[in-house]
Amino acid sequence: MAFGTLKADTLTHSTAGSLATNFVVEGSAKAWIRYDGTSPGSGADSLNIASITDSGTGDQRPVMTNAMTSENYAPVSTSAQYHELLGNAGGSTGTTTTTFKIETRNSSNDAADTGRVACAVFGDLA
Repeated sequence: MAFGTLKADTLTHSTAGSLATNFVVEGSAKAWIRYDGTSPGSGADSLNIASITDSGTGDQRPVMTNAMTSENYAPVSTSAQYHELLGNAGGSTGTTTTTFKIETRNSSNDAADTGRVACAVFGDLA
């Protein structure tokens, strides 16, 4: 059962102090996923990620369920096994309001699929 809309400018904790609600709205991850880079379709868990496109060795592209307002969002990622680069510059990286490119490379800087990969997206939802 829905109870309507809650509107507040500040959240106050009894002992930890107060926080303006815009920090919660603007500072929260709008999407995240943890998956096996050797089998990108096998997302272990996610929020606002519909699928992952495997575009070749070391090239995965998470697809968000809900779009961001523009291509100027901030995806952040990490990998358990190899050095990792994240592309979000538009144009050649293929960044749109719903997808971005994660490139994973080994210590020799060669494209390589990794084991565990995790990423989060920060910015404004459309």
